[in-house]
Amino acid sequence: MKKLFNLFDLSQKVDYKTEILSGMTVAMALIPEAVAFALIAGLSPLTGLYAAFMMGLVTSVLGGRPGMISGATGAVAVVIASLALSHGVEYVFATVILAGIIQVAAGMLRLGKLMRLVPHPVIFGFVNGLAIIIFMSQLEQFKAPSGEWLNGNELYLLLGLVFLTMLIIWGLPKLTKIVPASLAAILTIFGLVTFLGLDTKTVGDIASIQGSFPPFHIPMVPFTFETFMVIIPYAGIMAGVGLIESLLTLNIIDEITETRGRGNKEAVAQGTANILSGLFSGMGGCAMIGQSLINISAGARARLSGIVAAVMLLVFIMFGANLVEKLPMAALTGLMIMVAIGTFEWASLRTINKMPPSDIFVMALVTLITAILHNLALAVLIGVIIAALVFAWDNAKRIRARKRIDENGVKHYEIYGPLFFGSIAVFNDKFDVLNDPDEIIIDFRESRVVDMSAIEALNKITERYHKVGKKVHLQHLSPDCRKLLKNAEAIIDVNVVEDPTYKLVVDVV
Repeated sequence: MKKLFNLFDLSQKVDYKTEILSGMTVAMALIPEAVAFALIAGLSPLTGLYAAFMMGLVTSVLGGRPGMISGATGAVAVVIASLALSHGVEYVFATVILAGIIQVAAGMLRLGKLMRLVPHPVIFGFVNGLAIIIFMSQLEQFKAPSGEWLNGNELYLLLGLVFLTMLIIWGLPKLTKIVPASLAAILTIFGLVTFLGLDTKTVGDIASIQGSFPPFHIPMVPFTFETFMVIIPYAGIMAGVGLIESLLTLNIIDEITETRGRGNKEAVAQGTANILSGLFSGMGGCAMIGQSLINISAGARARLSGIVAAVMLLVFIMFGANLVEKLPMAALTGLMIMVAIGTFEWASLRTINKMPPSDIFVMALVTLITAILHNLALAVLIGVIIAALVFAWDNAKRIRARKRIDENGVKHYEIYGPLFFGSIAVFNDKFDVLNDPDEIIIDFRESRVVDMSAIEALNKITERYHKVGKKVHLQHLSPDCRKLLKNAEAIIDVNVVEDPTYKLVVDVV
């Protein structure tokens, strides 16, 4: 029983009022997002709403980051849109299930630790790109169904309600925190529109959200190798995009709350949620940074808020659709614009003149790819690759060699900086084989032999000395370097041996 309490965070001190009110706010904010993303994917609105319910509930209960909200997302919608168009919704459900299986496997294999390889400029770019996406998506609310921009009184009314929503969200916490500012803003705008009879766009103008409990449904696709080959590319991309967005969101929430989530547990939860989403007529999804920030900024820190959000979303679908469809889009638009403002890393702009140019370039590139292509996985992958190449280039230039000849006429090369594929050319230039004395020592006290290229470089330099009849010794190789050299003997000829006692050792053979 104690484990069950821990699962829901009920054994710890929880502010139930804050969790419940925050969950209700998130539930209302989820509705237009889920509907919009389903329409982007070419699916029915209920497909997005069912996904938001299932993703939100399962990840809130099983996930590795209490307080983080998951649901149907634009990143997933973009991935499956072409599949839905070419093969239909049944193939989408099968893809979501397969993507979930891949994510569970990734979590079980503890691949969440790979997020440590994502540099901070990439995270900045990712977050800023998402903020731009969130903001730009709200501009659609300022257009008529025909696609033209609103004008006249209709535009002024919408702008006024949006600015009032933003003002309440900004100003209310300065006066009181009894009620989440987001919820108070939504209810205030709803009351004004209802009692004053204002004619403005509502949730119901987008699509009907009336539905039942998500129906269990095994995808009606042929269980053949051909079907697998059709869905596996989409499933792989969806799994990767979902994990990247979820784990990056987890890291962001960790920084805000100064706590630490569990990435591998979150990966398993995301996968489980996607499997169930596909089996219960949902389009799948991942963590949502916007809704997560709404939840965290309202003070929620436990799993209860996410559970309440998912359950209330289902209640709205089954019993409260007529009321929820009357919610003014202006309130939700103002809320999401405030989320965009809060999501953007404004501190990244202040550090432009202080950060290395390569970091600024990576941050700007990831921001542009995220905002323009809406391809989060591609943006993060490109950012990591460029950052890794810059790191390798910088370290390749840092290898140095102090040179001295001792009283016995032995020349010492004291190497510092890593020896790896990028630095071997500079390393080779440090030696004067023809003019060196008959015996030399290469000292690795301040260096490391990192990879196969480094081993081959050692092999080549010792061969050069051997051809002119000179002796080479290695000194102060670390245990991991000695192990690397020993393992390489089966692949290449290693001409040098390190003595465990760090004494001057053998001749080249």
